[in-house]
This record gives sequence, structure tokens and C-alpha cells, in this order.
Amino acid sequence: MASAPSSSSHGSGGMHLPDDTRELVKILVVGPFGVGKTTLIDSVSEIRPLHTEEQLTEASVAVDDLAGLRDKTTTTVAIDFGRISLAGGIVLYLFGTPGQERFRTLWADIAYGALGALVLVDTRRIDASFEVLGLVEESGLPYAVALNTFPDSRDHSEEELRRALDLEPATPMVRCDARDRNASVDALLALVEHLLTLTPAGGMPSARPEHTLATSPRTESQSR
Repeated sequence: MASAPSSSSHGSGGMHLPDDTRELVKILVVGPFGVGKTTLIDSVSEIRPLHTEEQLTEASVAVDDLAGLRDKTTTTVAIDFGRISLAGGIVLYLFGTPGQERFRTLWADIAYGALGALVLVDTRRIDASFEVLGLVEESGLPYAVALNTFPDSRDHSEEELRRALDLEPATPMVRCDARDRNASVDALLALVEHLLTLTPAGGMPSARPEHTLATSPRTESQSR
């Protein structure tokens, strides 16, 4: 079972892998526009994160819904990338993906070779997560859900949230603050521990060919 991060210093900018590395694992960090994917990767990465962000402009007003996101000024246009080493020699490569529909064509390439996905959800905009959850389910990737808390988030019970998101009983769901390193690491650990349960020997599952996206989008009725 995975445990807390190794002694690699957070934010040190060092590029070398720990000497005890035995598993390199590609993980997607996904969720709708403005849910905190970039923030989470920033908070946990032990190397300088890679970002591909651009300023929001008037041209995006018609396609980027800023409802409830009045302080949002940038958007990821390709990927965010970071790395975190866990105790036991597991190293996670974190790929944050854009949350808007117009970037859907990037998903197949980004998802290739991934072993799992951490789906960030904003409980103020639960319906914004349906499309992303549908994409992850289409890809065949195991996933965990992290409820990113915001100051004005409403308090819902776990049962209500699971029902609203239509989650299977075995799908992990945790609360986190993407700005807080410990909370973000705990969310990633929940996903890793879920992945470890999927193989009898307790090792990490291998990437499978079906972990790629279908070419045609699902409707909400198909994916939920």
C-alpha cells in the first residue's frame, strides 16, 4: 500500500529520480474548467511544474463559462505536468488536462499509457463534472474523485454527493483543498491505493490498450 511522499524535497527543482524508484506511474489530473487542477499539481510537485497556460480573452467568453469563477484569468491549453515520489519507490508523473470541450481531441494522446485518473470536482458546480467523468469512464481508466473545497462550497453529505455523481461504491471519494500539499497528497494516495487493489499481487496494474478514448463523444444519458 502506498504511503506518504518520500524524502524528496518539495519544490527543490531537482530532476533526478530517487535511488529507490521501482514504479513509474502516469496519472491524469482531470476535471472541469477552473476546478483547481493546475493548483493541485503546483502544490505537490517535487520538480518545477510545467504549465501551458494562456490569458482568458474576450474571444473565449462564448465558450468558457466563468460562472462562479470571477477570479479566473488563465486557462490550460495543453497540459500541466509535475512529479511526486511516494514511499516504497512509486513515482507519479502527473498530467493535468484542459477541462473544456474544445480540447477533447487532446485527451486520447494525453490518456495513452495512464494507469488512473484523479477527478477534481467543485461541489458548487457538480453538473460541470459530468462530461469529464464520462470521458474518464469511456477511457476505461480507474479513478478516484477529489472534492476540491472552496470558501463558499455548500456542505453535502457523502451519500448525496455519490448519488449526484453516480459513483460506484468502490470508487474512492475524498475531500481536499488543492492549495494544501498534504490534502492534495492524500487525494493522490487514495487513487494509488485504489489502483493497488486492482491487482492480486498488490503491484501497480499495467497500462492496457483500452485506456484510450473513444472517438465519438458520449451524451450525458450514455455516460452517466
